[in-house]
Amino acid sequence: MALSTDVTTSVRKEPQVPFLIRVLWFFLIGWHITFWWVLAAWFLNLTIIGLPVGLWMLNRVPLVLTLRTESSYRVTQVKDGGITEQYRGPQQHGWLLRLIYFVLIGWWFSLIWALLGWLLCITIIGLPFGVWMLNRLPAVTTLMKH
Repeated sequence: MALSTDVTTSVRKEPQVPFLIRVLWFFLIGWHITFWWVLAAWFLNLTIIGLPVGLWMLNRVPLVLTLRTESSYRVTQVKDGGITEQYRGPQQHGWLLRLIYFVLIGWWFSLIWALLGWLLCITIIGLPFGVWMLNRLPAVTTLMKH
């Protein structure tokens, strides 16, 4: 009796918050809260005890600013009659590289980057670039990919 090794794979991108809601959030709430969120996270990063929470907060700046969630997708596989589902995100750099980058550059450059991005959001001309900068803050801090 031969065992079946057929594999069926289905990939589906996870849904995002609708654009109009993200724009309203940004103008009514996100832009204002992000300033305090970044400052609190950065000050937590100055302490050993607060560092994990500070990094967690900086990695969620895109969510606080514009309700932008991390890029992820769901992979469903049917193999030998069993179904498995996995959530996957972008492939990250190695932890050692990210640690060295954070210690040498990320911890201080992230504050400059975040404040400049926040200030650019004040002007009509700088708004798109400011949002772009704040959405890239996790990469600037720890090389995290979204």
